[in-house]
Amino acid sequence: MKGFRKWVLLCSLLIVTCSLAFAQTAQRIAWLLEQEHVSYAHSALLVFEAADLIDPAAGLSPEQAFAFALENELLPRGAQANQAVTMRGLSFMIMRAFDLKGGFFYTMTKSQHHAYRELLHRGIIQGRADPFMLVPGDKLLFVVSRTLFLENR
Repeated sequence: MKGFRKWVLLCSLLIVTCSLAFAQTAQRIAWLLEQEHVSYAHSALLVFEAADLIDPAAGLSPEQAFAFALENELLPRGAQANQAVTMRGLSFMIMRAFDLKGGFFYTMTKSQHHAYRELLHRGIIQGRADPFMLVPGDKLLFVVSRTLFLENR
């Protein structure tokens, strides 16, 4: 029952977020929910809008968000715009975008691996996941929503 309450709360948060955003954003969320794997560019756009690093009203494309991320060193080394994002790559983007303070190992290395471990430890990443798993759209939305929920309490 406790897991159901969390799911309802997160869905409610997502619905409220969608209702306050433009219809274009709702369409993008619906599109993301259908995706089996999400690219670094699309992930960057969602993560950086959620972290208030880019303004959703600016209407940036995923490629422009990716370019912004490259300029500001918010992506893992070697990430390509159309490459499917992994859980560890997403974790790295979230840690950097939300300026989350990590534990000793993340602080010392700033690595994708330790970013992933940090989000696991915080309970942001839940359920079936491994660091090299390609991120589906629903998992991306869940992890970003969970980050917003836990970091804004």
